[in-house]
Amino acid sequence: MDFRILAPTGALGAGFDADAFRRGVAARPHLIACDAGSTDSGPAALGSGTPKLSAQAVTRDLRLLLKARDELGVPLIIGSCGTSGRDVGVDWVAGLARTIAAEENLHFKLGLLYADQSAERLQTLYDEGRIQALPNAPEIERELFARSHTVAMMGVEPIQQALATGCEVILAGRASDTALFAALPHMQGADPGLTWHMAKTIECGAACAIPPSANGLLVHLREDHFDVTTLTEGTRLTPRSVAAHTLYENADPFRILEPSGTLDTTHATYEAIDEQTVRVSGAGYLPADGYTNKLEGSELVGYQTVIIGGVRDKVVIQRLPELLPFAEKYFEAKILDVFDGQVDPATIDINYRLYGAGAVLGDREPDTLAPEELGVLITVTAPDQATAHAISTFVAHASSHLPIPEYDGLVSTLAYPYSPPEMDRGPLYRFTLNHVATGITPTELFRTTTEEV
Repeated sequence: MDFRILAPTGALGAGFDADAFRRGVAARPHLIACDAGSTDSGPAALGSGTPKLSAQAVTRDLRLLLKARDELGVPLIIGSCGTSGRDVGVDWVAGLARTIAAEENLHFKLGLLYADQSAERLQTLYDEGRIQALPNAPEIERELFARSHTVAMMGVEPIQQALATGCEVILAGRASDTALFAALPHMQGADPGLTWHMAKTIECGAACAIPPSANGLLVHLREDHFDVTTLTEGTRLTPRSVAAHTLYENADPFRILEPSGTLDTTHATYEAIDEQTVRVSGAGYLPADGYTNKLEGSELVGYQTVIIGGVRDKVVIQRLPELLPFAEKYFEAKILDVFDGQVDPATIDINYRLYGAGAVLGDREPDTLAPEELGVLITVTAPDQATAHAISTFVAHASSHLPIPEYDGLVSTLAYPYSPPEMDRGPLYRFTLNHVATGITPTELFRTTTEEV
């Protein structure tokens, strides 16, 4: 067995190297697959349905993939379309694919796999006790599903179902990254442990290369090992760099959960074949007692205006931690006064993050920092954009002249790099779920349509 898979990039639209891609195509892969989405950028894409990457960038990459697929006559699988994997994301990428096909005279059977979950379905699962929390999941209530947008993360089975019906291009909603690469080898009888480990290794393209990049990798999957090769000139792979990717986005360094079971890399070995190729073997796969699909949800929580400032005055820097709580109380009274009681201060969030003094870790910062200068990010969140902006104007004004006990008279405390300093950021979303649906079949949460393009 020598099953070849081309992973051209870790994210459709990231802009992979065309020469490296051609090297991969020249190896005559049996499958081209890549991911198009992630939760890495936060809940906005899922909440709004807006892709992270532009139509121009996605079209550029997709055109190369579709033309290569046509040349090779092999399946092309793209998952988590439109960043979030929402139905609108699948339809968006499908529209781009149809346009490219018309321009390039390409013909293929297209499969569209949808992952949106209705509030009614989720409430039924909730009522039946079939939505289970993962570690550190937030508390949820039944009403949550009506006000948020939720997708389920598919495994290999919906993809295999589409392949079995002859689909040559598959555009999937939210999907396990690894499922995109594992689905077809599984159908060909490949070893499940090797297959899932191979899929995990190449899911992000050349992220495991040195240096890492948005470019691609080529895999040769064989009976008892797989070889992974970097395609970009000037890059290399090492046993350590390949093994390290098993740690990426995983709490356990050896065990990686999938909808149908667990990849176990405890006994995996990594061997350098040359500077560009590493051979991997030894992983196992443990089928789960019951099938699960992860649920991802996002809801709108308000609208936000941001203000960016900076300060180098050491006296001001030392005083800010105690002055800001007083400022927040002042703003509560100011809101009641300015809006004549029509805006409840409890619905407004005014937050200061002091970059250089532990803004990233907050109260978990292990060391006391003594910065020479601070960057100050002020966010004002309200139920609507107009209110957020109105409040931000007096927040920005007051924050630039905070009272410093060591100084007599009016002083400037923050310097703003932009004029005006208030910038409307738009809708603000939050993730609502870290849960799985249980007691389901591998395909029941997903819908598939096909068409000839």
